[in-house]
Parts: sequence; C-alpha cells; structure tokens
Amino acid sequence: MVLDSRISSVEVFVVEGLEPPRSERSQRQVRPLDLYSEHRTPVVGEGDEGLGRARRELYLRVGTRGGLEGFYGPIDVEAARVIVSSFSEFLVGQDALAGEAVWDKLQRFDRHGRHGHMKMGISAIDNALWDLRGKAFGVPVWRLLGGPSRSAIPVYASTLGLPHDAGALEKSAKELLDAGFSGQKWFFAHGPGEGWREMGTNIELVERLRAVVGPVYPLMFDAFMAWDVPYARRWASAVEHLAPAWLEEPLAPGSYSGYRELRRSTRIPLAAGEHLYDRAEVLPFLRQGLISVLQTDPEWCGGVSELTRLCGLAEVFGMPLVPHGHGLHAALHVVASRSPEVCPMMEYLVRVMPSRYYFDKGAPVPANGQLALPTAPGFGIELDPERATSVSLWSAELG
Repeated sequence: MVLDSRISSVEVFVVEGLEPPRSERSQRQVRPLDLYSEHRTPVVGEGDEGLGRARRELYLRVGTRGGLEGFYGPIDVEAARVIVSSFSEFLVGQDALAGEAVWDKLQRFDRHGRHGHMKMGISAIDNALWDLRGKAFGVPVWRLLGGPSRSAIPVYASTLGLPHDAGALEKSAKELLDAGFSGQKWFFAHGPGEGWREMGTNIELVERLRAVVGPVYPLMFDAFMAWDVPYARRWASAVEHLAPAWLEEPLAPGSYSGYRELRRSTRIPLAAGEHLYDRAEVLPFLRQGLISVLQTDPEWCGGVSELTRLCGLAEVFGMPLVPHGHGLHAALHVVASRSPEVCPMMEYLVRVMPSRYYFDKGAPVPANGQLALPTAPGFGIELDPERATSVSLWSAELG
C-alpha cells in the first residue's frame, strides 16, 4: 500500500528545559557594527551562573496524510517566523516526496524573498523534508545522497567564545590539538573601528597560537565581515610567514572588488560563503577566483538540496566546500556523501554545539577529531525527554 505523501501539517515547536549551570568567561567576536564605538561590547564578558540556565530551542515538524513525518532542528527564530507566517499554509497539500518541486515553489513564492530570512525558512523546510524522505525509505539522509564516502568525518575546532587571556588561550589550543581536531579556527576581537591600536593584538593572536601548535598545524582566523582591505592587508603581511590556513570573511559579502584586491596582495587563502545564499551569489566568487574555500551553510543557503548543488559547483572549480558550522545534522550528511576532495572536513563550535544540541538525544559529538556517521533513518533527530521538560506549539506572537 502506497502512503499518501501529501503534506497535512507544518508546525514549529518550542522545546524548553534547564541546562546545567555554567560560569565562564567569554571572548567577544569583532562585528561589522563595531565601526560605531557605541555598539562595541566588552572584549571579555562573564558567563551565566546559578542553579540552572533556562534553555529554549525551536524544532520543525512536517506531517503527511499517510503518517510520515519530517523533523528538523534546532532552527532559528527568523526561519520559524517565515515558516509560520508565509509557508505553512501554502505547503499543505504539496507532495513531501517531490523535493525539487517543493524547493522551486518556495523559491518562487515571494518576489523579495530569495535570500536572508526567507531562505532560512526554505532551508529548514527542505531539511525537514529530507528527514521525512529518509524515514520513508528507512535509511540515513547520507545514503539517499549517495554516501558514504568514508566511515567518519574529520572536524576542525571552532573556538568562538574561548578567552584569549594569557595562559587560557594557550591551554585551550593545546587541549584541542591533543583532542585530534584537524585544525583550529580563532576569532578576532578587534577591527578597524578601533583604528590601528589593536592591530598588534590581532597579530599576536597568530604568533601565540603558532608557538603552541607548531609550524604546520592548520590555524584559521575569522574576521566576520568586520574588516576593510587596508586593515586586512596589513594583518596579512605581518603574519603571512606563519602560514594561516585561511582568513575567513574579512570583508562584506558583496565586496567583490575588495576580495579581488586582497587576494592579489596575499598568499593567505581567503574563505567565505556562510552569508552567500545560493549558487547565483557564489558563482562570481568562483569565477573570479576571489576565495580558496567555500563555506555555504545548509541551514541558511537553501538546505541539503542547495548545498549538494553547491558541492557540484565547487567541484567544477576545484574548490573545497567546508560548510559553515551553524548546525551539524544537514552538513554532516551532505559531507558524508561527497568526495573528501570536495568536502574534506566540517566545522565544530566547541563551546556552542553542546548547548545548541542540549535537547537532542545522541547529538553528534566528535571523538578523536571525527564525527561518526549517523545510522538512524533520516537525520535521526530525537528529543531527550529527560532534558526537554516542556514541548509546546510555537507561534510568531510568542517570539
């Protein structure tokens, strides 16, 4: 008997619970808004303390008339708003197994909504439908995509939030090195909004890390779109001999001429892509050779469907695609289905991911610097009832 795969419901749930207390110093990241002094926050802030921290995450469920369900999360509140206010009613009656057609319809749904928050909503829906299809056929998503390409996926440690204090940075770098991560990415706290006075701190960050991990271990650095060309060139000229593996998002996503100028002035590879939302936005970067590493995110660029297309595009240009690590599930399954040459590794935010996936039963956790391939149908996302003490329907009015 063939099940009716027409969509019958699209719902966002809010999951709540208490995460164990944590008190730790947190290093800020330089931001584009830092150009304005009144919007700069302290470089180091104190973490949360107390008996327990309230944790709240959103998850998406797509149901069909035949009883199949797709489940994905956590998702961003921006995606949830778009899904509930714009897409949920439209999706009812669509064939959940006709993924390409559904994706195309959502892309055409709003003439102003191809990118940004609308694309985040499309991404969440697309990922939930891949989960549904995996469950329909009883296999992990990576199997539907043609994998596996290897038995486990290497990950690099992304250190957002880890303090740069003397001693603390060196201790963290050594621990991550010993844990087997394929590399480490560190985040700048300073940019041109402060003038040149903190340039030395940004240079010393590289020098201090190199002294710990040695001359060849991959070290990456993220400027989060907050630098300009003169600032990036000066930093690059000072640290080029220390061989950073890449400089990530030094400039705004649309700064083609800036990327071109910077690429010509340094041998340090440039990386970007988490804020590029589809093939059309990525293509100029590839055609003009502006970057060396592509970092599109399957929770922002259009889901598993668009990330697999971008993998094909990157392969044509001989460029590795290392997905941005906002989330793990979709990226892990896509990477597991691609050649190691195309998708050599993944990003793992060592401080962020344990909290982000606090409610997930059996969330992906690296061992010896690698993520094991999930074996459950779909993405295998399951809430832990001991941690998810409250699950309720979310609406845009709840915020």
